[in-house]
Amino acid sequence: MKRSHYFIAVPLTSEAKQAISRFSGDASSSLPFRTWVHEEDYHITLAFLGDVPPGKMAPLCEAMAAVAAKSAPFSLALAGLGTFGERTAPRIFWQGVKEEAALNELRRDVYEACLSLGFSLDRRPFAPHITIARKWQGEAPFQPEALRSLPAASTVFSVPEIVLYRTNMEKTPKYETIAAFPLLGAPDGRSG
Repeated sequence: MKRSHYFIAVPLTSEAKQAISRFSGDASSSLPFRTWVHEEDYHITLAFLGDVPPGKMAPLCEAMAAVAAKSAPFSLALAGLGTFGERTAPRIFWQGVKEEAALNELRRDVYEACLSLGFSLDRRPFAPHITIARKWQGEAPFQPEALRSLPAASTVFSVPEIVLYRTNMEKTPKYETIAAFPLLGAPDGRSG
């Protein structure tokens, strides 16, 4: 049986997804990346979990519900473009978001809760982004300066929940919502 991979993420609103999709449709004609992410798969990963054994699913959901319950809803603004990987042949092309303390706090709380449950997580610093394309395939090297002239998506969207997703590699879109956890905290301050 094929193992599934799971992750906790901030979902995007339909409006934000459509704004990025319009941009990526335009950008795909001039940027030869192998794969462009399906509009329904746009998200901001908070913690990549890998395989989740059946016995850990209920404690994971309880922990995410507790994190979400103390976190207040907030808004994010799309801003900036970038890449990860080799400078001249990037593996990831992404849309960024403006710095937001509430997102960083939420990610910290999600990350710590997952670590306490025994998950082995990526130790790199949090770099919030929305992957829009993968694997540079241009005949010429990628030119990072080219990103400056692109009309990146720009919109503000609300974050009312976090989601536990499962990856289905054989499907498109490939990310399936397993559970959603509403952010229920008071907007004027966080408990904890």
